[in-house]
Amino acid sequence: MAETLRFQDVKQGMRARVVSATCESPDCRRLQEMGLTQGAEFTVLKVAPLGDPIEILLRGYRLCLRRNETHGVVVEVLEF
Repeated sequence: MAETLRFQDVKQGMRARVVSATCESPDCRRLQEMGLTQGAEFTVLKVAPLGDPIEILLRGYRLCLRRNETHGVVVEVLEF
């Protein structure tokens, strides 16, 4: 069984898959529109020194996310 964790706890170099994105905030819905949906795989490219923002490679493009935008997003670690 793969390890699951909150999106804001991912680490640089990690490859992960979105397990669930259950949130109702406009920021979270915007992330889903940009492709951060259940089953989407991504690679964590960079994490700022204080943990915010987080840059990921998702569906062939780079996306920078603030931790507070990703509440409710749970991911499964594929590689680390």
